[in-house]
Amino acid sequence: MTSLLRTSSVLATALALAACTARPAPGDRAATAADAAQALFARPAADAQPGGKTTVFSNGRNAFSLPAANLSDAERTRFVVGNSFFKRNWVQAPASTTARDGLGPHFLARSCGGCHVQDGRAQPPDFHNPLAPQPFAGLLLRLSVPGTDAHGGPKHEPVYGDQFNTMGVHGVQGEGEVHLSYERIEGQYADGTSYTLEKPRYHLRNLAYGPMAPDVMVSPRIAPQVIGLGLLEAIPEAEILANAQAQAASTGPIKGQPNYVWDAYAERMVLGRFGWKANVGSLAHQTAGAFLGDIGITSSRFPQQTCTPAQKDCLAAPNGNAKGRQGVEIEDYALDDVIFYQSTLAPAARRNAQDEGVLRGEALFHAAQCAQCHRPSYRTGVALFPRLSSPALSGQDITPYTDLLLHDMGEALADGRPDFAAHGRQWRTPPLWGIGLLPAVNDHQRLLHDGRARGVAEAILWHGGEAEAAREQFRQMPAPDRAALVQFVESL
Repeated sequence: MTSLLRTSSVLATALALAACTARPAPGDRAATAADAAQALFARPAADAQPGGKTTVFSNGRNAFSLPAANLSDAERTRFVVGNSFFKRNWVQAPASTTARDGLGPHFLARSCGGCHVQDGRAQPPDFHNPLAPQPFAGLLLRLSVPGTDAHGGPKHEPVYGDQFNTMGVHGVQGEGEVHLSYERIEGQYADGTSYTLEKPRYHLRNLAYGPMAPDVMVSPRIAPQVIGLGLLEAIPEAEILANAQAQAASTGPIKGQPNYVWDAYAERMVLGRFGWKANVGSLAHQTAGAFLGDIGITSSRFPQQTCTPAQKDCLAAPNGNAKGRQGVEIEDYALDDVIFYQSTLAPAARRNAQDEGVLRGEALFHAAQCAQCHRPSYRTGVALFPRLSSPALSGQDITPYTDLLLHDMGEALADGRPDFAAHGRQWRTPPLWGIGLLPAVNDHQRLLHDGRARGVAEAILWHGGEAEAAREQFRQMPAPDRAALVQFVESL
């Protein structure tokens, strides 16, 4: 009976919230600023598809690998070309395969698809079995020391640069090894059900070029799924700033902040949208930067390898630069097609959206104030760089469930590493679309920035800081309510 009363109370709160967050009618002068702010986080129409007309209908292993449904035939051809450069391996130079040589000297993966398998999310190595060899392609360790670079971003570690690359081409040693251990954290829901969280610990060993700076800061990052990125980039900047303004005006703990970052394509500071700390402003910069940092492929925007002065073998390694290819390892036309490919990867349609449990979970999601960070819906504008995207992505009503802002998530998730305006406890709100398809696409559901959470419930339980109150509401729910909320998130 207590459980039923609690459920009824939460649902009543949710219905009241939905009523107060309904969008005011155009021209309604009685609408207050609070009404307008709350409208940003209102529940979307029940029949809305995540990507509007770009949405695809697939729930199998290829669910993240399909082009936007409304692309033209010519754009689909370009999508296929970009896909080939995204998923096929690069090789060490010199090679007979001159269009794809230049791997390394240091690298994490041989292709973009090596981290984003099936355009999906990587998972951390299984640190429960330290004796078994583990692939680290999808786990990136960012490195920096106190201070900032010329653009206000993180200052690179002087010997190992801005990331730890465990592999090298023939004649070049990898930078070292990553070993993981974990700390068990026991907890209980309010109904007495116990749970165990696992906090990973990272150990860098067998460093090839000597010790790191004693004040080095290390931040783990898991490669996320890459669906809907062009739609996120097309969200008007004013909408993202409105999220921050609405949260600042509210009386609750949620106070998101935008990040502003240097963009190599815009050649200026822009609003951060991508990366775990909103530390990248455009998909173009993200793609070219990942080609260089993760695969060792130079481009016109990033023409220099990342070898530091201490890495003599790296500096002496041959490269794939060619006069016929702008003196870099990937030409602009090929890189542009990869950016276009990622921009037009479509979100998949929701599953079981009208299921009773899903609808109940949606009400609970809003009642727990989860939507104050995971803003449900937007209408897209124009792309940042139209030649690298499609006009088919504009004017779409989308439901990514993110505010694209930075939030203090508490000490338990903190990496202690600043990144432009982001401080060591802040993370960008990740989109929720596609979470329920991860098991089908990638055979796992490891969530959060380092993959520590083994599913939606654990991800919520790791929330702290600004999200502590929402986490506690979830922890206090009876088991059927918790299951319904998770069911809703997995329907997205």
